[in-house]
Amino acid sequence: MMKKWLIGLLVITMVLVLAACGEDESGDSGSTNDKDDKSLVIGFSQVTLESPFYTSLVDGAKESAEAEGVELIVVDAQNNIEKQNTDVQSLITKGIDVLLINPVNPSAVAPALKAAEAAGIPVITVDRATKEEVVSYIGRDNEEMGRIAGEKAIELLGGDSASGKIIELQGDAGGTVTKARHDGFHEAVGKVAGIKIIEGPYNDYIRAKAVSSMQDLLQAHPDVNLVYAHNDDMALGAVQVLTQMDKIDEVQVVGVDGLMEAVKKIADGSFQATVINDPISLGSLAIQTAIKAGNGEEVDKIMNADTGLIDESNVNNYVDDSKKFAEVK
Repeated sequence: MMKKWLIGLLVITMVLVLAACGEDESGDSGSTNDKDDKSLVIGFSQVTLESPFYTSLVDGAKESAEAEGVELIVVDAQNNIEKQNTDVQSLITKGIDVLLINPVNPSAVAPALKAAEAAGIPVITVDRATKEEVVSYIGRDNEEMGRIAGEKAIELLGGDSASGKIIELQGDAGGTVTKARHDGFHEAVGKVAGIKIIEGPYNDYIRAKAVSSMQDLLQAHPDVNLVYAHNDDMALGAVQVLTQMDKIDEVQVVGVDGLMEAVKKIADGSFQATVINDPISLGSLAIQTAIKAGNGEEVDKIMNADTGLIDESNVNNYVDDSKKFAEVK
């Protein structure tokens, strides 16, 4: 009896060993599969992390990447094109599968794009376009956003018979977004003969720089009626100066991006309007598109996200303390 029991135990043991060996050989154990199915690696070269819009765009990308189970490596170009080109080379060396890039300069970023192309890495530009052809551009129609801001400025200054002086706080020199927001605004406002635009210096979308520029501009143009800034962070810099100079009740302010801090000031009357740019959804769309491109799927060459105007008529629909930027409704 004992002998039969021992033989039976030996047979069962041999079956289990053979099954384990077969599982290893077929790769069904999962260890080899895990190595083969490594997650997609996406590199993101962001133009700067000084601006709240760009930090929120990265936050949106990170949230989406985590939800999708892909790896995201973010580098900050610090508004320096040489650093951006070097950063991209480093990302390529790390073995990224897709490159997301918000270019410091649309032309001078060419070395980075060529390096990615040579490595067979699809490139997607985010927020700002480039001169070179890429797989896809993801952003918004910034010229249209400038036009929306311009039409609101005309309304604030009196409509068809509007008159007054506008100070324009510009983004970055040579930037495609700056040019588009400038051109769209001028196209709209240029139709009204009574309005004069004073083009201020480039402030790189940074509030502190806008504060300094606004102090000088206000001294030179104390009769200004409205300030148009290429983003809300600079517009809030203008609000700061206007408040300090006791002119906040005399000068109206229009910005772009839908920064929640600006939206709240629309609600209290110290800021008149902003055009929605919603960076969180932009970051998420960038990741979704990168995943498709990384998997060899076709993606649209241009993907313009929705926008809209926030002013005194609808501001209560957008105020939300849990968000940094207003979302498109």
